[in-house]
Amino acid sequence: MNDLKGKRVAIILTDGFEQIEMTAPREALEKAGAKCVLIAPKDGEVQGFKHHDKADKFKVDLTLDKANPSEFDALMLPGGVINADAIRIEKKAQQFVQELDRAGKPIAVICHGPWLLISSGVMKGRHITSWPTLQDDLKNAGAQWEDKECIRDRNWVSSRKPDDLPVFNREMIATFGAAQPARGEKKESAEVRP
Repeated sequence: MNDLKGKRVAIILTDGFEQIEMTAPREALEKAGAKCVLIAPKDGEVQGFKHHDKADKFKVDLTLDKANPSEFDALMLPGGVINADAIRIEKKAQQFVQELDRAGKPIAVICHGPWLLISSGVMKGRHITSWPTLQDDLKNAGAQWEDKECIRDRNWVSSRKPDDLPVFNREMIATFGAAQPARGEKKESAEVRP
């Protein structure tokens, strides 16, 4: 199912994210009907990068302290070394990941993005790919790491780098589309009024 109409997707990031790893998935998700929300530790704007060079700035939609995981259907984590290294120590980002994981909601992650998953303590028993330099960290956290374009493991999708984006986006949309709606949505649609 590729119709994501009505689904809310959290994109958690901070300054230094790899720009194309946020913009390409966000565009694919929005074309499929999802509402994407950029969530960062601070209000204002976040700085995208193209490898080591500054690229564009993007408006933050919601700060981490105001983001409620139960209001989202899925999570997308872009890479970028600076971004991933900074966001992984944010307690609110870790709690957000833990809550979504506990609820069985889908998570898509690319490049250095898995550092937040490691710091959130949710890697054990997972099959994942990433930028190759993260493989030891992921294995040490209990994951089965493989150098592959894209890996789908239950409700998770992972890829290595910008070259993988076409496959990553396709698999992310399929995974997010197969997920159940947020709890609040289900209740309202099932409610019968006199």
